[in-house]
This record gives sequence, structure tokens and C-alpha cells, in this order.
Amino acid sequence: MSTAISDPIAAAVATVAAPGESNGIVHGLSTAEFEILSAKCLDARKAAYCPYSLFRVGASILLHPSSSTNPSPSSSPKIITGANVENASYPVGTCAERVAMGTAVMQGHRIGSFKAIGVATDMEAFCSPCGMCRQFLREFCELEIPIFMFNKRGEYKVMTLGELLPMSFGPDVLPPREVLKRERDEEEEGKGKIA
Repeated sequence: MSTAISDPIAAAVATVAAPGESNGIVHGLSTAEFEILSAKCLDARKAAYCPYSLFRVGASILLHPSSSTNPSPSSSPKIITGANVENASYPVGTCAERVAMGTAVMQGHRIGSFKAIGVATDMEAFCSPCGMCRQFLREFCELEIPIFMFNKRGEYKVMTLGELLPMSFGPDVLPPREVLKRERDEEEEGKGKIA
């Protein structure tokens, strides 16, 4: 771990110069993209509604420039954020990652629109998306998308969605509906001949 930096955003930006990263590129993100992804993610925690657990989580999703409504080379990276929202009936709460992705989907973004995801908590340790969020993200993201997990100081660990959700089940593995219907009809027809 690096030395403690009191400003979490400065800590996240300081990690840009980490060994193994070159030319201002951090796991496929430009320095500007990384800076805004980390800043928005860390900042989103402040919006968390968590009166029961007091466990704040912020999430940020970086859109590919081509998926923005008005992309231009000089425009700043487009980010969608979310924070966890709890409920007195605990299972009804929603995680930050699903809030952010749901917002993105409501804005018309789909698979191929997303470049990176950030998740931040108030913990010292790095906290990955929960299993439900991993599956939810899988519906809309490629397995190669990097997920940056920020601790409370802004330090990060990054893994791909595929690493976090091995042997995943997504829309690409489902046979077309027509194939499923034909197979079901053939199976039912075969049962009728046996009886």
C-alpha cells in the first residue's frame, strides 16, 4: 500500500503512476478518464442512504465516448453514478452498482456502451461488487470491462468482470427464443407419441 494521503481523490490520482502503467494509461483508461471515474465514485458515497448499516457505497460507470449523446474529442468523460439505497425491509435495498447501471439503462445505454466501473466504500480493504451486482453488471457489460475497487483512501485494486464472475451466465449464452420454443414443442410432441 502507498503512504496515506488525506485527500482520497489525490490518493486515487497518485496511483496513476503505479508501476506497470505507462503513457498515462491505467487499465485502458486515459489519465483524465481514470481521474473522473475515481473522483465521481468516491464522491458518490456521500449520496448513500444507509441509515441501518451505515455502510456507504458509491459507484461510477465510465461511458465509451462513442456512446455519449454528443461526443467530441474535447468533451470530458461521461460518467453515471449511483449510491446504495437501503430500506427498513432489508432485502429491498439496492446496491450502488445496480443504481448506477439502472440509470444508464434508463438513459438508453446497452452492452458496448461502458468502458469501466468504479466502486468505493469507507473500508480500508478493497470491496468488490456483491454477487447479485456482478450478475446484474454481466447483463450489460463485456467480461473484459475493468472494475476499479477503491478503499476509503482512494487506493484501488482492479479486476475484470470476467475475473470477478468466472463461468458467468449472460445473454450471449442463451439460445434464441425460437430455438427454445421449437425444442420445447418437439419435446411435448414426443411425449404425446409415447403416451
